Amino acid sequence: MSEIAGQTGLRAGASAVVNESYSFACMRCGHGWEQSYEIEHHKDAAGHEFVLYVADGKVVPSPLSKPECHHCDSHVVRIMRPGRVASARDAAHRPSRVPPPAGPVEVPVAADGADGEEREHHHWHLSDLLHPFQRKAS
Repeated sequence: MSEIAGQTGLRAGASAVVNESYSFACMRCGHGWEQSYEIEHHKDAAGHEFVLYVADGKVVPSPLSKPECHHCDSHVVRIMRPGRVASARDAAHRPSRVPPPAGPVEVPVAADGADGEEREHHHWHLSDLLHPFQRKAS
């Protein structure tokens, strides 16, 4: 495939051409990009099938074999379905829907006017919680 890399235009003899797109994200530098490919299906002189990946009119290596980040040359690249990078970019540019900050928290005042610290603390016991469920003796 390296001898035909760089050729432009569709090659003669393609039995089928399939268009596929992928999203890529570099796990090293975080760069993201999308690329569409024309995948040409061919048969050689012996009748064996092979495919050529064409991007921007040039034959390129398969993006599924060893993708490379064009930003940092790393080969640690995640391949995703098309549109993932675009949707992430759109989400980053949308205004966030963060609720406004809450106001100050006020301590409730007891009916007798005493604040929470001056009130007597009540310690709950299991019998207090079960009281509503107890049967009355008749």
